[in-house]
Amino acid sequence: MSEVFEGYERQYCELSANLSKKCTAAVALTGEQKKQKLSDVRAGVEDAEALIRKMDLEARSLQPNVKAVLLAKLREYKSDLNNLKSEVKRIASGNLNAAARDELLESGMADTLTASADQRSRLMMTTERLNQSSDRIKDSRRTMLETEELGVSILQDLHSQRQALLHANNTLHGVDDNIGKSKKILTAISRRMSRNKWIIGTIIAILIIAIALVLYFKLAK
Repeated sequence: MSEVFEGYERQYCELSANLSKKCTAAVALTGEQKKQKLSDVRAGVEDAEALIRKMDLEARSLQPNVKAVLLAKLREYKSDLNNLKSEVKRIASGNLNAAARDELLESGMADTLTASADQRSRLMMTTERLNQSSDRIKDSRRTMLETEELGVSILQDLHSQRQALLHANNTLHGVDDNIGKSKKILTAISRRMSRNKWIIGTIIAILIIAIALVLYFKLAK
């Protein structure tokens, strides 16, 4: 998961908790003190909105699998921020009298704070589940990288074996060429020996004929 997103997330959670406390304190105030407190809350809401936008931009710049996880978190944070805005508007209405404020403190605010606490609890649970999903995605990615490295190693071994086979094949072709040349030389020698035999045989035959003729003429005289 992005460290930048996690930094924004921590800032938002701290700011959201602080704004909830200020809203609770503003209900019990009146006059200028209440206005000042609400002004601080509104400024904090603007900061929270800025953090939401930054988280959204950061999430959309990441890989699709991580992006989906972070956008799910953002939906929860946006819902929490909308609840805070509604609470600020309710407190700033200024139409509640003391009895209404007391009733709000005793019932409405209690319900709101309970709902906010429940929502934050759900947010924490959702964040934990999303973090677990992120961890599983990281493990899957690590396994994929290890598998890829193993595949690259196997391909390198196969390439080395292929080179060795090609070298052996070239060597065999060289031996085959040498055997072919030797065969041609032996064939030429054999033909030359056969030709020499015929020449020698012819010469011997001529000599025999010549000797026979010489003897014939001598005997005839």
